Amino acid sequence: MEYIEVDGSIGEGGGQVLRYSLALSALTLKPVRVFNIRAKRDNPGLRPQHLAAVKALAEVSGAEVKGAFPGSMEVWFRPRRRVHSSLSIDVGTAGSVSLVIQAILPVLLYSPGESTITVRGGTDVPWSPPVDYMSLVFTHNLKPMGVEAFVRLFKRGHYPRGGGVVEVRVKPVSKPLKPLNLVKRGRPLKAAVVSHSVKLPRHVAERQASVASSLVEKVLGIKPEVVLDAQPSESDAHLGPGSGVLVYVEAEPWVRLGGDSLGEKGKPAEKVGEEAFRKLVEDYETGMAFDRHMGDMLIPYLFLAQGVSRIGVAGITSHLATALEISKLFFPSAEARVEGVVEGPGVVEVKSPGFQP
Repeated sequence: MEYIEVDGSIGEGGGQVLRYSLALSALTLKPVRVFNIRAKRDNPGLRPQHLAAVKALAEVSGAEVKGAFPGSMEVWFRPRRRVHSSLSIDVGTAGSVSLVIQAILPVLLYSPGESTITVRGGTDVPWSPPVDYMSLVFTHNLKPMGVEAFVRLFKRGHYPRGGGVVEVRVKPVSKPLKPLNLVKRGRPLKAAVVSHSVKLPRHVAERQASVASSLVEKVLGIKPEVVLDAQPSESDAHLGPGSGVLVYVEAEPWVRLGGDSLGEKGKPAEKVGEEAFRKLVEDYETGMAFDRHMGDMLIPYLFLAQGVSRIGVAGITSHLATALEISKLFFPSAEARVEGVVEGPGVVEVKSPGFQP
């Protein structure tokens, strides 16, 4: 059987190449060989958190896998059929729960029945969208395409201990997704600040939220809803300390843009709140419909949609370019083009026949 060949060093050359390649393989049932995995990293090859995504994708597609071990630079992945399940995935330590969700969601979307997946690992870790972004921004922005996915947080997990627990429910679709056409956002409708602290005093979450919410009100002219997630120390069962903030704005006609920041030792809570707001407002002020992180995560879904999609993104990132390159390998009849400059705002257009299971 012929394998689609993917050079794991393309684009940003990290774990994203592996996740997208295997996710689209599991979805389309086209075998893939990924080589030079994470070749640009100081510790190249598969790490434990990547193996969790490989295992999860293999389970939801009945795949035969070779080369799935720590340090491996090459993986052969041959899926057989998409299956729905009540699956439990342990990413281990503080590997990102969000990145596993990102990988398996397209496959579950086209499985024969509804799936409920429990993922354990890191919910709020560096270099990954926090779970609040996945539940409040990512899944919200997919709804107009026909995606019904729900992310529910049971327990947070911070680096390095992890221990977070998240449940993902996905309702299957039986036809191609609807194309997405939204380049510019409209006026702001509402805003929210979600601030949490675990194994830390409650005032940490309160101070983070106070700065973020005051900036939203001052700069954007909206009084945001504030959600605090902080438990009394005597009933806090989390494995390790941590804090973080998500700030999002919902703008006309329905789109949400988000910015987030994580606390760390020696970093004032006020700085965490300000950083989350600054990330949001930097993307918001471009006037584009989607923030830079949503931009690259949307790419596979544009190829699954039937027709022409055209979206505005706050930043044309290397992750976005990589997602486009990999998606083209699995949907060769689709056409895609990007208008704009690298790291600046731009427009992505994808013309696709769509995906029919």
